[in-house]
Amino acid sequence: MATALVTGGTSGIGLAFAEALARLGDDLVLVARDVERMQETAADLHARFAVNVETMVADLSVRNDINKVRLRLLDDAHPVDTLVNNAGFGLHTALLDEDMGVQERAMTAMMTAVLLLSNAAGRAMRERGRGVIINVSSASSWIYTGNYSAIKRWVLSYTQALALELEDTGVRVVATCPGWAKTRFHERSGVPRPKLPEFAWVKPEQVVKEALAAAAVGQVVSIPSRTWKIALWIAQHGPQAIPRWFSRKISRSRALK
Repeated sequence: MATALVTGGTSGIGLAFAEALARLGDDLVLVARDVERMQETAADLHARFAVNVETMVADLSVRNDINKVRLRLLDDAHPVDTLVNNAGFGLHTALLDEDMGVQERAMTAMMTAVLLLSNAAGRAMRERGRGVIINVSSASSWIYTGNYSAIKRWVLSYTQALALELEDTGVRVVATCPGWAKTRFHERSGVPRPKLPEFAWVKPEQVVKEALAAAAVGQVVSIPSRTWKIALWIAQHGPQAIPRWFSRKISRSRALK
């Protein structure tokens, strides 16, 4: 029986990963901050899929909590076969704000945690000769919307570097880069939900399906939906004025809220 550890596994894309992996028969380790929601989610997943669900209360913007999860990944007696680094939150703060506390917490939760947990899982999986690490990046990696874009660009770059280090070891590494997903992400982050046409939105289930398919064939970067594949190809290969214009438009629209 395989085991998957999912951070931020009680809602949105994280929950979709937990459901998909449980459907495949994997036991789960859910990592989240909200004890009550995590217990409800664990009970629901156990009832629906008849898998064991372990829970870990952790705030990944706190270094000591990251270390708790890291030790779980290094536990040879209870190996983790799939790690999904999904935990995070949006940023609706300016780079020049006087109070940088939320920026620092974001970098710890979405960069330091990814670095340390991927390191622990990667070393343990390499020893066993198998495993999957999926890091949730974002289409924002190709634009410039404050520190969130910078953080997610780091996740994308780091994941590709890790994939190279783990090449030919049996461990597969994927960065999934969804565009706007239909989750409560914006509501919980205090970021206004953008008014976009229906085709621009991606369902969490599609993000997960394509990320798992990418892992199965050794593809390192997964961009769910044809629409976003085309958009990000243009952002990468077209004139740099395009992503700058788009970034400026988003930043200004948020500033007006």
